[in-house]
Amino acid sequence: MRRHILAGVFLAVLTTAIVLLSDAFGLDVQGVALLGAALGGALGLVPDRSPAQRAGAFGVGFVAAWVGYAVRAAVLPDTSGGRAVAVLLVLLLCLAVAAGTRGRLPLWATLLGAAAMAGAYELTYAADPTAFVSSSWSTATSVLLAAGAGFVATSLLGPQVEADRERERVAEQQEYEQTFAPADPRPFQPATEA
Repeated sequence: MRRHILAGVFLAVLTTAIVLLSDAFGLDVQGVALLGAALGGALGLVPDRSPAQRAGAFGVGFVAAWVGYAVRAAVLPDTSGGRAVAVLLVLLLCLAVAAGTRGRLPLWATLLGAAAMAGAYELTYAADPTAFVSSSWSTATSVLLAAGAGFVATSLLGPQVEADRERERVAEQQEYEQTFAPADPRPFQPATEA
């Protein structure tokens, strides 16, 4: 548990430093720091596939969402129908990558990447769709920086989390067996009539 706390403290300090230093680097991270750090932290903590595969899938989902916004800005009407087509396109791209890689790039991580871009950019896009080219890059850079910090802070904990969960499962199974195991291990034998 101490490792989990240390990773959480490291994540908090790293994210805070990014927010404090973002003005010096010309980034507008304040609005997306928590979103990015939380999604990157979750990506790092889930011990499904290698860190590289999780990060790759996250990146693919992120790019898929960016492509969805590009398609919205370029060819789709700014209506609920246009937004629905863009959402469908993004989700199908995420699914195609997961299926095409036979799960080596997991679907959940591509969806997390898409959520990072959409969560960070939707309000900015809605305010001025014509500024897509400039506004999407600054938002993407900001949220990726925060997500990267979250991923770095927690990715080394993935194997530890998996080991902790396995120990918990074994302990729960043993407790269950002790609670519900029959007192007499011999199988039930009905009494015979004399």
